[in-house]
Order: sequence, then C-alpha cells, then structure tokens
Amino acid sequence: MANKLRLSESEWRQRLSPEAYQVLREHGTEAPWTGCFVSTKEPGTYVCAACHNPLFKSGEKFESGTGWPSFTRPVSPDSVEEYEDRSYGMIRTEVRCARCDSHLGHVFPDGPPPTGLRYCINSICVKHVAEGESLPLVEAEST
Repeated sequence: MANKLRLSESEWRQRLSPEAYQVLREHGTEAPWTGCFVSTKEPGTYVCAACHNPLFKSGEKFESGTGWPSFTRPVSPDSVEEYEDRSYGMIRTEVRCARCDSHLGHVFPDGPPPTGLRYCINSICVKHVAEGESLPLVEAEST
C-alpha cells in the first residue's frame, strides 16, 4: 500500500463535495438504495473516492439486499482498516481506507461464502475504475 495521505480537515473540505465530506470524514452514511453503485456489475476495481486507494474488485461484489454496495473481501488485507464502532447504541465494525483514514462503511459477519463477510460500503465513498484503466493516487499538495 502507498504511504499514508494526511491532510487537514480544511484541505479535505476543499477536495470533497459537502455530501462526500459528511460520509468520508464525519463517518456519516448515505440513505439506502440512493447510491450509484448499489446494482452495478461492470468489471473493474472500486477505489477510495478521497485518495484512489484500490479497495474492492468487482468480482467480490454481491447483491445483499441492504441498499448499499456489498463485497466479500477487500483487494488486499492492507487496503482497509477496521475499528470498533459503538455509535447509535450498537457495536459494529467500521471500515476505513487504510491510506487516508476515510470512513467507507461497516463489515458484518453475514456475507456469502467463502469469507462469510459483508463489507457494506457507501457508494459516495468509492469510484469505479473500469478494467484496464487506472487512477493515480491522490497526493498532498506541496506547500
């Protein structure tokens, strides 16, 4: 994985739309069935919308019926990080981008084989990169 991307919250606000900032940086969530990637099936890779870190392959995407894009596993174990989330009176496992620490969604132990996991990810947190294409990693601006 590439080096950590560390920006001030002011820099993130300049780079992200208000909606993306609220979910990615303030750990929000988009309403179910509203995200653009809920039903997509195009081959490729889903990358972090904030830094372009590769997160999930389209072949790991499945229809969970939850209203959010769901995946069985990340591209690699070091592409995401997991944290205990005790918000809203629940205990869940939050998923963040390992490169920029942006909130992506949550992982649950109710997915299909072979992993049994369901990475429930907000559409606004990812970009789809078609098979054979790539996006350069976002870098911090020089000061």
